[in-house]
Amino acid sequence: MDSDSSVLTAIGNTPLVRLRRVVPAGCAEIFVKVEGQNPTGSMKDRMAQSMITRAEGDGRLRPGDTVVEYTGGSTGASLALVCAAKGYRLRIVSSDAFSEDKLIQMAALGAELTLVPSENGLITKALIQGMIETAREFSRQPRTYWTDQLNNIDSIVGYYPMGEEIWQQTGGRVDAFVHSIGTTASLRGATTPLKRHNPALRVVAVEPAESAVLSGGQPGAHRIEGIGIGYLPPMWDPTLPDDIVPISTADAEEMARRLAREEGLFAGTSSGANVLAAIQLGQRLGPQARVATLLVDSGLKYLSTKVYQR
Repeated sequence: MDSDSSVLTAIGNTPLVRLRRVVPAGCAEIFVKVEGQNPTGSMKDRMAQSMITRAEGDGRLRPGDTVVEYTGGSTGASLALVCAAKGYRLRIVSSDAFSEDKLIQMAALGAELTLVPSENGLITKALIQGMIETAREFSRQPRTYWTDQLNNIDSIVGYYPMGEEIWQQTGGRVDAFVHSIGTTASLRGATTPLKRHNPALRVVAVEPAESAVLSGGQPGAHRIEGIGIGYLPPMWDPTLPDDIVPISTADAEEMARRLAREEGLFAGTSSGANVLAAIQLGQRLGPQARVATLLVDSGLKYLSTKVYQR
């Protein structure tokens, strides 16, 4: 075995699966990248590794430093994995608005948690901004590196391999790519190689219907974790998507449950939103087209939430 082998070598190269039972007749082929197969059960392992490795490479992060970040949970677990493997202390700012499962996972991997209270467990613009300000305070401590995911373009590069994997796994035929918007890094990163291979690629961004700010709507409260921060993300590129599709929390949760029951694919709420938007596009494009989207993370991160509670 390679002496450099560590848990970090298990990041990426996730399966691509064609949906069968949730896709209506006359729809395009819908393929989903099963990102829950990454070590922490989330695609965010890719960006966490990229942010840490690139900061090490140019000296922003040095041995013995502390890493700080604000997160709904998946980025935090991914950073905790990378920091555990590399030996960094990690301080995470999160909230009770996010699943208990994610908070437990971050702590289990060694993150030190600070929780900002929410209003009735809802994700709002004020909550996100409060988390960011708390992280900013922590970042002023000496020997501290703030990964600052909403502004850190190192995260975009971490998703380039995902786009390449999708291209290879589809045999070089993808007509459209659909994905929900948190920081925007994964949409920008995955579409970079896909558009290089297919300049005519159709790109669709997905956001919570209750907080459809990308579409020009007002910010609002919702429960689709990891997306819909309530304002335009700093890395948002309005020229990238051909369409922006709003999906409600209730519809996203129901599709997540259907994916588990009907496809055997256990994923989170934003994955349900992705699949719904992909199906909407697929019905317009027709059965000759091929649409790819992401199952962003594992349903195991949502066992304590309303999505899967019996």
